[in-house]
Amino acid sequence: MTDQLLDDVKALLEKDFGDDRILKQIRRACENNEVISNFERNYVKKLAEKYLGRKSEITAPVEKPVVPDVILPETPSVQKIQTIQSPPPKTFSTSKNSKIMLGIGGLALVVIIAVAVSFGGILDVTRDGTPDVVKTPTNTVADSLTIQTDFSSYSTKDIISINGISDTTGSVNLSIENQNGELIWSEQLSLKSDGRYSTLAIAGGSGWENSGTYTIKVDNGVETKSSEFSFTK
Repeated sequence: MTDQLLDDVKALLEKDFGDDRILKQIRRACENNEVISNFERNYVKKLAEKYLGRKSEITAPVEKPVVPDVILPETPSVQKIQTIQSPPPKTFSTSKNSKIMLGIGGLALVVIIAVAVSFGGILDVTRDGTPDVVKTPTNTVADSLTIQTDFSSYSTKDIISINGISDTTGSVNLSIENQNGELIWSEQLSLKSDGRYSTLAIAGGSGWENSGTYTIKVDNGVETKSSEFSFTK
């Protein structure tokens, strides 16, 4: 099936039909055994039917490109710090010795504070002078639905790479609206076992007549997220 696709792409390039940049990208993907989207296959199929006089049997479903796993850093738990209260300094008869012992006690307190800060905690001194540890919360909550594109701006015939994650199962619905809020592209994608999804779209065609800010949305049946990008005609 890929050989037939490659033959059609080579024939279209040789006869100078279609967009050279897109066709060359598809040819490179065929030669390197890379994943080719249904959108690209349909693009070649329509050109082959129109200019080569035959129907290309390029209808086999193709697995979407796999987005590399994003490993979220683990948040280390705050370690409890056992504070050691120094025994009260002995009282000497002379004021000079009292000042020396007071200085030693202050130095010990500074050392305890430095150790506590190095472990991510914050010391709080109680009324009786005994330092206590106040934990700093470090837990983070992962987004339940995300969507993103590979770039923030595109021009006519640029390929838009879209990917994201959903904590649901089944599928998600993607759509693109132009600067007037008109729906110009939509697709339903099946979620992988880890909740990831991805696809490609080409900027241009009906609804892409004007430059401006375009909005891409994803809906997993529970919530909807959106992201914006700029388009230049």
